[in-house]
Amino acid sequence: MTEEPGYRPEQLIRPVPRPLVAAGIAGFTGALMIAALWATEPGSLPARTRWGFAGLILIGLCWAALAAWTLWRRPLFAVDRVVAGWLAVVFTSVTTLFTAILATPWAAVPGLLTTAAAIVVLVRARAHRDQLRSHLAALEE
Repeated sequence: MTEEPGYRPEQLIRPVPRPLVAAGIAGFTGALMIAALWATEPGSLPARTRWGFAGLILIGLCWAALAAWTLWRRPLFAVDRVVAGWLAVVFTSVTTLFTAILATPWAAVPGLLTTAAAIVVLVRARAHRDQLRSHLAALEE
């Protein structure tokens, strides 16, 4: 055993993930722009439009909150990927469902493909987290 640490600080401090920052900024900016559009409408909007705007604002704020939470609580051990995967699955599923209801079922086909991609992302994130948990359990034995 030596007195020297085995890791350099660059190895322990995780760099800020640029895609996460981009998702947070895009979510917050999108929510802000839709809220500004909604606030500046001269007349009353139909109920479906109001619900659509509210849903899109909520989605944008959720992505911004995930980015802020992940950046605040670093380092996370694959939990951020699992949470992002769940958000992607829920939001793409809801968007696809409402597209199929409000438009035609054929309009929901791209949403189904996006939902399938989100499910793949979630499954991979959970597998990565489970692998890290099994490594941790093996180290604790």
